[in-house]
Amino acid sequence: MRVVLAEDLFLLRDGLVRLLRAHGFEIAAAVESGPELAAALAELDPDVAVVDVRLPPTHTDEGLQCALDARRKRPGLPVLVLSQHVEQLYARELLADGSGAVGYLLKDRVFDAEQFVDAVRRVAAGGTAMDPQVIQQLLARQSGGDRPLARLTPRELEVLELMAQGRSNAAIAGKLVVTERAIAKHTANIFAKLGLEVSDDDNRRVLAVLAYLDHGR
Repeated sequence: MRVVLAEDLFLLRDGLVRLLRAHGFEIAAAVESGPELAAALAELDPDVAVVDVRLPPTHTDEGLQCALDARRKRPGLPVLVLSQHVEQLYARELLADGSGAVGYLLKDRVFDAEQFVDAVRRVAAGGTAMDPQVIQQLLARQSGGDRPLARLTPRELEVLELMAQGRSNAAIAGKLVVTERAIAKHTANIFAKLGLEVSDDDNRRVLAVLAYLDHGR
C-alpha cells in the first residue's frame, strides 16, 4: 500500500515514516509543505494520503486544501487528516462529496501504533476513521431543536457516535456491553428516524450517516 505523507515537523514525519514502513506500507513520498504535497498527490497516485492540516508556507490549511483538490481530481482518493484541534469546517469539507475514504484524527489523541495503523488501513479501504471528539461536535451541531437527531434517544445517539467512528455492530456491542442484537435494533431505529436506507455494509452505513450529519438534511 503506497502512502504519501505530509508533515512539516521533521521528528514527527520521520517517526510516521518509520512506523508505517514497519507495518508494511510503502512510503511513496514524505513531504513537508503544501506545494510538495500537491505535486506528490498529482504525480504518484498513492493508495492513501496522510496529511497534516497546516503546512508551510502559511501554516493555515494548505494540507487540507491540497487533499481536497486531489480528491476533486481523483474522487474517492483516501485521505487521513491529522490535526491539533477539532475544526468542524475541515471535517465537513472532507465529508461533503460523500465518496468516503476519509479520516480525521487529533494528533494528541492517537495513543498507540495499532490505533493509527488501523485508521490508515480503514481509510485506504474506503472506510472512515473519525476521532470521537470530531463526531461529538458534528452530532451536537445537528441535535438541537427540531433537527432530525433530536428524535434519537440518548442510547441511539451513543450508538450513532460509535458508528460514525467506523465501528462495526460487534465492536459497538462490546463497547456498550450489550448484545449485537440490541445494537442491530438501535441501528434500525436510527436509520428509520433519520430516513436513511438500512445497509449491512458497515462503511457505506457510516458514510451515509456522516453525509446526513454534514448536509443537515
